[in-house]
Amino acid sequence: MTQQDRHDAIVTLVKHQGYASIEQLTQHFSVTPQTIRRDLNQLADEGAIKRVHGGAGLESSTVNTAYHTRKTLNADAKQHIAECVAAQIPDSASLFINIGTSNEMVAEALRDHQGLEVITNNLNVAAILQHKEDFNVIIAGGQVRSRDGGIIGEATIDFINQFKVDYGIIGISGIDDDGSLLEFDYQEVRVAQAIIHNSRQVFLTADHSKFHRNAVVRQGNISQIDALFTDRQPPDGILRLLRKHDVTLHIAGA
Repeated sequence: MTQQDRHDAIVTLVKHQGYASIEQLTQHFSVTPQTIRRDLNQLADEGAIKRVHGGAGLESSTVNTAYHTRKTLNADAKQHIAECVAAQIPDSASLFINIGTSNEMVAEALRDHQGLEVITNNLNVAAILQHKEDFNVIIAGGQVRSRDGGIIGEATIDFINQFKVDYGIIGISGIDDDGSLLEFDYQEVRVAQAIIHNSRQVFLTADHSKFHRNAVVRQGNISQIDALFTDRQPPDGILRLLRKHDVTLHIAGA
């Protein structure tokens, strides 16, 4: 069993049980406690599990990781994903860019493009792109979340519904085994749904840790997107859903 296979199996086991001890995992995988501790620390750094005394449990399904922590989690993977997304966006295109640290990296990767029209409910995205004189950057109105610069609320939804763009770039907090796209904030979810409904093509950015993560609010389903951009091959169940719904898979760096 490779290290990645073991990591996937650990997350599956923790998800099934809610908690797994170092002793149990050591016996289950026939490895040393030191190996399991390294595995758990790495998975916790990636946000896939919560490291607790003596083992591992699930991350909260109701409270998201702090923004400053998410900025650094899997940063290299997110950078590769962002470059992969940017390569699929032509010059002079129109697009929505939603809330999320991965989407902010996409904005960075788009700065070499020409003539884009960008509509965003993310103040950080607007700040990244504001100096591009050939871009038309439009900020949605609404309530600003102090923790991450996201803009949400009814006014945001009404604003987005005025447009029909070429590409909608959205992020996600978790992807369930049945293809459900999961988030923590129901107001953010409603904005994302408006972006999906008003985009000709929907691109989802999700690093590998999102395949094992729970969140409490259903944003939609993987069948609603046109392309998934990630950094590792998804689990077999997700792969089957991607094929079933004709969703293009881009694995950054592959």
